[in-house]
Amino acid sequence: MPGLAWKVNGREVAPAVSRETRLLQMLRNDLGLNGPKYGCGLGQCGACTVWVDGVAARACVIPARGVAGREITTLEGLAPAQGAAWHPVKQGFLDAQAAQCGYCLNGMVMQAAALLAREPRPSEARIRAELSGNLCRCGTHIEILAAVRRAALLMAEGGAT
Repeated sequence: MPGLAWKVNGREVAPAVSRETRLLQMLRNDLGLNGPKYGCGLGQCGACTVWVDGVAARACVIPARGVAGREITTLEGLAPAQGAAWHPVKQGFLDAQAAQCGYCLNGMVMQAAALLAREPRPSEARIRAELSGNLCRCGTHIEILAAVRRAALLMAEGGAT
């Protein structure tokens, strides 16, 4: 559709999308961003999580045209802290070896980063509640919780991103 534009990872883009195109399809197929994954297609597993204006959202159920003009951030767009090679949440997941198959990681990282942006020192219960809608079939939940705690520590030591 002519005239529609999105700001994706800080860059203005204007792919032609139909009325039926979901945000996830646009990100992956039109823009080549493979961080968000297609999981269930119903917004229930979290693999497709992105940020829309800084809020975690499920890209597989959002019409792309419905978020035209908004700021979309994908896993590829998470900026590292000043002087760091990685965003603290990505580094936390690396440090805690929180990846098994990796399919859920996009959603886990994006959801955790949204939580830590709002709440820099969440309790264990808060982390669990925040990630409860993101499914991991490999059973790395303990490592994922450790990764979020590690990321919070990194953010406290190096400042917020």
